[in-house]
Amino acid sequence: MTRTWHEELRARGYRVTPQRQLVLEAVTRLGHATPEDICAQVQETARGVNISTVYRTLELLEELGMVTHTHLGHGAPTYHLASEADHVHLVCRGCGEITEVRPELVQGLVSRLDDELGFTTDVQHLTVFGRCRNCRS
Repeated sequence: MTRTWHEELRARGYRVTPQRQLVLEAVTRLGHATPEDICAQVQETARGVNISTVYRTLELLEELGMVTHTHLGHGAPTYHLASEADHVHLVCRGCGEITEVRPELVQGLVSRLDDELGFTTDVQHLTVFGRCRNCRS
């Protein structure tokens, strides 16, 4: 049986604070969200939570393996639940659409990088930029 995030925090000696709960709920609700997006969502419920609290909370949650981040372009990273991070991101440079695909689709590239260069790829942080089907036509 897997532990809830409440149990996970307590088991590691951390308190379950309203701010941590709100940040984790925002990450869950928003999916790929920047710290600023998460902060705006949190502030709908708790106006007193500031961006530095959100950054510190995200850092802790990432340290604990509960959330992870990726870079989907220039600027702030985006965060999502670590339990849902087993995918590669495709980002369309035309419309900005973000598509999540199974890691198996890039396995040939990953294997070749390992075989030829001894390079181990962190697929959860892999983002491929290009043009989607709609923008190509």
